[in-house]
Amino acid sequence: MSDENQSNGNGRNDRKNGDGKVPPRNWLLWIAIIGAIPLLMFFKTKTETVQTTVSRHELIQLMDSNLVISGTIHYNPQSSVLHEITGKYRRGETTEVPFKTKTRLNEALETRLLDSGKFESVEPNTLLLNVFLTILPILLVALLIWFFFIRQIKMAGKGALSFGKSKARLLNKEKNRTTFKDVAGVEEAKEEVSELVEFLKDPKKFQKLGGRIPKGILMIGAPGTGKTLLAKAIAGEADAAFFSISGSDFVEMFVGVGASRVRDMFEQARKNTPCLVFIDEIDAVGRSRGHGLGGGNDEREQTLNALLVEMDGFDTQEGIIIIAATNRPDVLDPALLRPGRFDRQITVNLPDVRGREAILKVHAKNVKLDPTADLAVIARGTPGYSGAELANLLNEAALLAARTNKKAISMPELEEARDKVRWGRERRSLAMTDEEKKFTAWHEAGHALVSVLLQHTHPLHKVTIIPRGQALGSTMSLPKQDVLNRRRKEMLDTIAMTMAGRIAEEIVSGDISTGASGDIQQATQMARAMVCFFGMSDKLGMVQYGDNNEYVFLGREMMRSKDYSERIAQEIDAEVKRIIDECFQTAKSIIDNNRDKLEILANTLLEIETLDGAQVEEIVRTGKFTPPPPMPRVEPPTGAKAATPLPEIPKPAPPHLPGLGTPAPATA
Repeated sequence: MSDENQSNGNGRNDRKNGDGKVPPRNWLLWIAIIGAIPLLMFFKTKTETVQTTVSRHELIQLMDSNLVISGTIHYNPQSSVLHEITGKYRRGETTEVPFKTKTRLNEALETRLLDSGKFESVEPNTLLLNVFLTILPILLVALLIWFFFIRQIKMAGKGALSFGKSKARLLNKEKNRTTFKDVAGVEEAKEEVSELVEFLKDPKKFQKLGGRIPKGILMIGAPGTGKTLLAKAIAGEADAAFFSISGSDFVEMFVGVGASRVRDMFEQARKNTPCLVFIDEIDAVGRSRGHGLGGGNDEREQTLNALLVEMDGFDTQEGIIIIAATNRPDVLDPALLRPGRFDRQITVNLPDVRGREAILKVHAKNVKLDPTADLAVIARGTPGYSGAELANLLNEAALLAARTNKKAISMPELEEARDKVRWGRERRSLAMTDEEKKFTAWHEAGHALVSVLLQHTHPLHKVTIIPRGQALGSTMSLPKQDVLNRRRKEMLDTIAMTMAGRIAEEIVSGDISTGASGDIQQATQMARAMVCFFGMSDKLGMVQYGDNNEYVFLGREMMRSKDYSERIAQEIDAEVKRIIDECFQTAKSIIDNNRDKLEILANTLLEIETLDGAQVEEIVRTGKFTPPPPMPRVEPPTGAKAATPLPEIPKPAPPHLPGLGTPAPATA
């Protein structure tokens, strides 16, 4: 830890004041010194008597006229010929005029001046000058050495030679006010890490039974799930010292700096035991050794080796608990994950519906909500959202409410913010021709019709032709509860629903466009996952073909491994095409049998742009559309667009397939 983060016994910072700025004491001192120099020179010239400069010839004339009163010969130690003569001469009867001259003083003139009895000689003290000229170069060299080396070494964390010092920051309780009350949605993870706090407060409770607290805790989870927030909560709850550092802070351009910083960090931790050390994004230094593009003596490997030794080496000391966070546990070195180093792995999952509601309530403390706003509805309509996305949702809703001059955040702002966080802002200003708008309406009507008529799809939430993000329109479905597993029939119906947009668009235009590219990509990924990973193909059986690694060059291998033959590859391609073709025919059959309802849906979308699930089901069931009654506008915002009628059930996130990422919603 650098000196700038350490405090003295009085609780004051040695180098910085309370607001983190360098005190201006030194700058004021230098400004005063520099400003005093011209003032001293000004007063010096004012106090000195003005002397008249005379020439050698004039000096001889004054001597011949007996006008010189007194004088002094100042010998120049640097020259044996040129010297300075000062004195006074008489002008008139009462006026005395000081004079000075620099002249070549030969033996005759010197003898005449001294014999006159009016001049005296002053021998210069050359000893002091010689000593000063001898010592001055030594002082300059010593000053340069002190400034560039000694001073830089003392300035830990700032100096040029302090790059081997650890950048870990000591987090005290005055600066960190985060506690377990501020963490929601990860109850199981909170229970596991709460053992650390309890052990630090009362270690005898565990030691009586022979228990040993884990030396390392590895928190694994998707980005935004609250791993760093959980670590801050541990620091806020425990009275122990808490060091925080990022994995990227270890690696520099200099060789050996990372290992040096690891050793220095643990040295500081030993001085403050018991303590917690939090390493964020540990995959920056903890990747597997001997793989990838780096050599065997790579700088990152030296840093990892130092970390392994310090965590469980010969110099093991109790009282230091390491907490690390990463969202890429698959690239970590196996030696780092063994018991004795990271004894416990805590998975911080995406929150479920109750966790999302709890997270929204935590963040809602900082904003002003309307009493009619129901966070439970928003929590149900945000499956797959992380804690960071939920916090951003409330922030966006607050900005929307402020933009429309509202006094509190209500449901319309929450609904719009939810859609904006996941899919982007509405692009009502996008210039679409009537023909493009018509094709988009038929495309989305095809998705909506097949989604309602198929048995195993999720309930339809909303269909719209308002452009949002990169999509010209979207059809959104909402699962009744969080999806943990997916069934084969459900996946087949989902593929059929994604194919329906292209079919409906082709009916009205007699041609096909690029608008179904996202649908084709989603359907292909789902069908290939059914065949290769989920064993849902009768022809190929329950065999996994290929690995499920989405990333290359992350420390595992240079190329993807292919553990099946070319014949199997051809069968996989044929099976994927068969699944998509069958689903295509299913969707086409449904659309052909309900052509009149498809046309009503498309025309209604062209008229009012957005339909909720209940309205679509009414059109499919009765073949008619009943316009909703106009919503009363209690407080119309200035310059705001007309609000879309709120559905009873909020919008879902797109379904998530293991190993496929999050597929995009069905769009035009």
